[in-house]
Amino acid sequence: MKKAIFPGSFDPITLGHEDIIRRGITLFDEIVIAIGINAEKKYMFSLEERKKFLEETFADEPNVSIITYEGLTIDLCKKIKANFILRGLRNPADFEFEKAIAHTNRRMSKIETVFLLTAAKTSYISSSIVRDVIRNNGEYELLVPDAVRVKK
Repeated sequence: MKKAIFPGSFDPITLGHEDIIRRGITLFDEIVIAIGINAEKKYMFSLEERKKFLEETFADEPNVSIITYEGLTIDLCKKIKANFILRGLRNPADFEFEKAIAHTNRRMSKIETVFLLTAAKTSYISSSIVRDVIRNNGEYELLVPDAVRVKK
């Protein structure tokens, strides 16, 4: 069975994340969306809200589950017996950053990282852009799955 982890903070999930995960479902038997917890980071959405957004977005996908974790992603992979990490790439800067992490992970374990290019229609979207649009009362709904709704 091919099991992949899709790690991230998902603050919030974007249409780009959703696209990568839905396309990844065709490649893997199971995808575990792993919400990383970083005590040093300030989040716009609580862990419970981020998890709820993901659960609602993928309620129709029986091969997708959502968990939270702290620590190294490769340790989580070993713990839940996942052999792959799934990541999306939007641009060359993402590639350089993700490549360094993938090489480090492979050096420290046998975990392979699989990269999918984001769709052209979502390649400009990032969670930080979405948060900025929300803070400034913009039309964030164009950038996120239907499950992500905030009170303005």
